[in-house]
Amino acid sequence: MTDDSAGEDAGTAEGGSPPARRDVPDDATVVYDLDDDCTIDDVAEGARYLVTVNGVVDYGVFVDVSDNVSGLVHESGLDGEYEVGDELVVGLTEIRENGDLAFEEVDPDENRVVRVEHEPEITAIDDLTRDETVTVEGELTQIKQTGGPTIFHVGDETGIVAAAAFEEAGVRAYPEAELGDVARVTGEVGLHDGVRQLEVEDVTVLDGEKAEAARERLDEARTERAGPEAVEPLVEWPEFEKLRGDLEDLARLLRRTVLEGRPIRVRHHADGDGMCAAIPVQRALEHFIQEVHADPDAGRHLLKRLPSKAPFYEMEDVTRDLNFALEGRARHGQQLPFLLMLDNGSTEEDTPAYRNLAHYDMPIAVVDHHHPDPEAVDPLLDAHVNPYLYDEDYSITTGMMCVELARMIDPEITDELRHVPAVAGVSDRSRADAMSDYVDLAEAEGYDRDDLDDVGEALDYAAHFLRYSSGHSVVNDVLNVGCDDRDRHEELVEFLSSRAERDVDDQLDAVEDHVEHETLESDAHLYRIDLDQWAHRFTYPAPGKTTGELHDTKVEETGDPVITIGYGPDFAVLRSDGVRLDIPEMVEELNEELPGAGVSGGGHLVVGSIKFVKGRREQVIDALVEKMADAEIDEALSSTAAALDD
Repeated sequence: MTDDSAGEDAGTAEGGSPPARRDVPDDATVVYDLDDDCTIDDVAEGARYLVTVNGVVDYGVFVDVSDNVSGLVHESGLDGEYEVGDELVVGLTEIRENGDLAFEEVDPDENRVVRVEHEPEITAIDDLTRDETVTVEGELTQIKQTGGPTIFHVGDETGIVAAAAFEEAGVRAYPEAELGDVARVTGEVGLHDGVRQLEVEDVTVLDGEKAEAARERLDEARTERAGPEAVEPLVEWPEFEKLRGDLEDLARLLRRTVLEGRPIRVRHHADGDGMCAAIPVQRALEHFIQEVHADPDAGRHLLKRLPSKAPFYEMEDVTRDLNFALEGRARHGQQLPFLLMLDNGSTEEDTPAYRNLAHYDMPIAVVDHHHPDPEAVDPLLDAHVNPYLYDEDYSITTGMMCVELARMIDPEITDELRHVPAVAGVSDRSRADAMSDYVDLAEAEGYDRDDLDDVGEALDYAAHFLRYSSGHSVVNDVLNVGCDDRDRHEELVEFLSSRAERDVDDQLDAVEDHVEHETLESDAHLYRIDLDQWAHRFTYPAPGKTTGELHDTKVEETGDPVITIGYGPDFAVLRSDGVRLDIPEMVEELNEELPGAGVSGGGHLVVGSIKFVKGRREQVIDALVEKMADAEIDEALSSTAAALDD
């Protein structure tokens, strides 16, 4: 008898019959050697097996086919005498109704042994039933060592479930299993804190063809499930349709990220448009995470939203994010997160932070409407959605784009979001043709134009005092997304917006008498204010908002092209109406013309902020004014007046 077990995993054929190897000659008989964990489902009448004697009685011998399968060789079917531990080859003559197996000894000559691995019935995670012992097959998306058991998170085509394996307190169970492996996890389905969880009996890491086949199956299923939902746009807007394909691709990427169990970290500009972008996407992703994970609280652990004060990714922010991500990997066994940048992230100023992340496995995507530097940022990004890439501009706000993105992730939240694009547009002073349609949509939800102004003002006010906190509950109530009390929303907006209006009025009263005015050669009005000397500091409104509010009053007073500069010791905030500026280009030129001044910044073409070395302020401001004086007048060009907080 020859042994073909080396390197051969025969598996179990369809219908329960072990398959014969294709290279077994027709005149040879296959003998199956079953793995210890094989069950009665892995045997079939008429097949031959290599067995071990486990007992000898007067009427025959009892034999083990595996740890789980035993039977009797009756004395009438025995050709020799055997003792416990002896091996022999038998044929399975009958599987009785009560489950007993009957064998007879067969001639071992000319037989070839084929090893059979147990192929358990695989249960989909979505179909787990309490108190049943099951086997699931999927990718290990998280491995967390606690003071007690090791917690494996396993993801298949239908969902992700936690599985607790106990070796001894604080000791890593199944150390051969690593993050990203494909494994079979067997255990009993129970509840832990009210959440389904497997109590592990065994973890088997797949390799070779089995692992490859499982990964291929998972990839195909995830690709199909990650597809964005087909939704009709909230308003008809041809210019916006240019972006729809990019938004669909990003929705697919984000849904795939959730299916893979990877955390997501959202960074957004801390202003009205930034929050109108981030809150809908956060809401949609939380819903999808709950759909995928057995744990309804998974969204709290896998999704973090944080504001950024600057309209670009500062090194301070990326250092915090990276440290948080690495701690999450070390303490909780998580994958490094997917970084989603909203209402910032498109400019060359973002690239140092992105290069810092390039040392790690952290995908990055951007949705933004600031004037981009695609040659600088795109090689560092996995996705980039920006209207400027399609010859459109900032009038398509990030909030408008992200409402559609959120609906592609989870269309069920549409009714919560119908008023949000109008709030985003009002907050960023969008002059888009579609603004009237968005306002009409909001009015149908009970928001008139004054209400929209108040919500935008309340968002800015809340963002100012929240600083580096997401303010999840408060911001959701202000925006009325995920808020379960419309009366509370209205009362909160009234309170915050009235406080904001009062503080803005106080600030304008403080600076009004100190505003410097001159008329440029182009006949544009230039207003300057030293915010460090004359504005209230460390309170609302911040320098960007103060400059924007002052600018709006001057535009209304004059009806002419207006440029406003609000400056401090090492910064300047710029606003323009009716003057064709290109602030990012001016920053680049100032850097070349004033070496050592440390000029940096940017933003929109006609709305932005810059920083510089304190001792070079006078030179920088004077050079900036010269460039503004040379800019062409364009009555059709209007400022977004977005509040860029320094």
